[in-house]
Amino acid sequence: MKDFFKMMLASCLSNLIILGIGVFVFVALIVGSVATMVSSGENADMLVVKENSVLELDLNKSIYERTPNELDAYLEGNQVLGADVLLKSIRMAKDDDNISGIYLKMSALYNAGWALTEEIRNAIVDFKESGKFVYSYADTYSQKGYYLASVADSVFINPSGMLDFKGIAAETLFIKDLLDKLNVKVKLIRPRSNAFKSAGEMYTMTQMSQANKTQVRTYIESIWNHVVADMSAVRGISVDRLNAIADNLEAYLPADALKNGLVDGLVFEHDVLVLLSEQMGLDDYDDINFVKAKKYTQSSIDVSSNKIAVIYAQGDVVQGKGTGVNVYSSVIAKALDDAADNDAVKAIVLRVNSPGGAVVASEIMTNAVIRAKQKKPIVVSMSDVAASAGYEISCNAHKIVAMPTTITGSIGVFGLYPELGGMLKNKFGVTTDTVLTNKNAAALSTMRPLSGEGYDVLVRNVEDFYVTFCQRVALGRNLTVEYVDSIARGRVWTGIDAKKLGLVDELGGMDKALDIAAELAEIDSYSILAYPKEKDFATQLMEILGEEQSLTDVLSKKTDVEKYYEMLEQINNMEPLQARLPYFINF
Repeated sequence: MKDFFKMMLASCLSNLIILGIGVFVFVALIVGSVATMVSSGENADMLVVKENSVLELDLNKSIYERTPNELDAYLEGNQVLGADVLLKSIRMAKDDDNISGIYLKMSALYNAGWALTEEIRNAIVDFKESGKFVYSYADTYSQKGYYLASVADSVFINPSGMLDFKGIAAETLFIKDLLDKLNVKVKLIRPRSNAFKSAGEMYTMTQMSQANKTQVRTYIESIWNHVVADMSAVRGISVDRLNAIADNLEAYLPADALKNGLVDGLVFEHDVLVLLSEQMGLDDYDDINFVKAKKYTQSSIDVSSNKIAVIYAQGDVVQGKGTGVNVYSSVIAKALDDAADNDAVKAIVLRVNSPGGAVVASEIMTNAVIRAKQKKPIVVSMSDVAASAGYEISCNAHKIVAMPTTITGSIGVFGLYPELGGMLKNKFGVTTDTVLTNKNAAALSTMRPLSGEGYDVLVRNVEDFYVTFCQRVALGRNLTVEYVDSIARGRVWTGIDAKKLGLVDELGGMDKALDIAAELAEIDSYSILAYPKEKDFATQLMEILGEEQSLTDVLSKKTDVEKYYEMLEQINNMEPLQARLPYFINF
């Protein structure tokens, strides 16, 4: 009995300590949030762009589609920048007489995808039509970062830095051998025609299937050929020569990059600032007024009574609602319904950056798109990836706009069935015994092999949804089901190829999508209304705690190692039916 009271006392004390820490952190976050909001409000009111100003785009941060809310920004250490802010600041700076030019601060940490990078790059190309300068500097350029920076008037690099220019390699991780050692058997279930739907192959194979290798080679070559042609045009280096430089790693070292014309100078950042001041006719670089993108855009207020709703759908497609960067079906469906019912909203742009995910969630959002389409013009703007479930939620819009390097298509479905009984028995000595009322009562238990009837049900499930998916696309794109099936089968396409196939309507970015939406709505001027609606910091945190997530989980940040652990968890946690791209293809 004494031990019982000791344990109870220890448990109560532990809970009190955790509660105290939670309250402390909660109060600290709230105070920090209030201070941030007050500071932001003051900056928005006080910001005055002076003469001799330079728009500084610090791209040494993670780039989201949308400026993150206060909680996400806090959890990311405020090292996140929204593409919405980046693009708006560049547009504003073009016509601002007090902005003399743009200073790009790049690094090896630049992480946006090819399509979003090209969209930012195109905005800078448009900015340069004003006659203003663009300078870029980095200690080390990533390959995508260099693609963006290549459009600058002058590209500088640290003499001891590095320039990653080698072409695209698509690398996929396979864990079948690991699962074999653990006595875990995984059955991949997909429609007979979906050979390109390779998402589950990482669990059942040790290398890429020929179908997957073919499609991956096709789309990475399409992307590479496109970006090399862009770089060739601005740097004055032939495509053949650029490919030779990549083949032989002749730009990795700064001296080689300079010799081969990829950069314009080997200098330190101090030297770049001196050059900037000379460019602007100033005596000292301390006289340059650097303007940050976020504060700069806060000084602009949209006043038009006509609104175009921009609904951001970034991340994995999952069911329900939650926190973090995911495409939650309940959240996006509500945003679509709210925007469609808002009299001030004249059109909707659905911004999609998603590799897909849960089929049920995809269906919920696709249905919401079809409902909204009956009330308002709806245009999809595809970013880096809008594939599988990401394509399904797009296909019934009035128009689809994609970047040339967007990854899209992947019209298909798969399911995974893991059998864990062997691992538990052979590795841990755990066995199960079952009493049944009917012969298939445990047909889908992961503790035993699939029964014949269980397997047949799963096959019917994926086959039926594949037919539904093709029908959705055929109806939305005004194509025949037979034609959609012939180009679908889980195959991935770039935006360039998707346009040729009729899966998208136009090539371009958010600006193009907004222009089309305004034209369909027959409005000349408009302001942006972003969805889903942002919640204040306190509400978000209370919702998280209300969902009984641990404070440790809320405040923890992912490490590079964790993403590999997550792959092992996904097979156990994912919903039975998935419409998504292969996991962890990095290129």
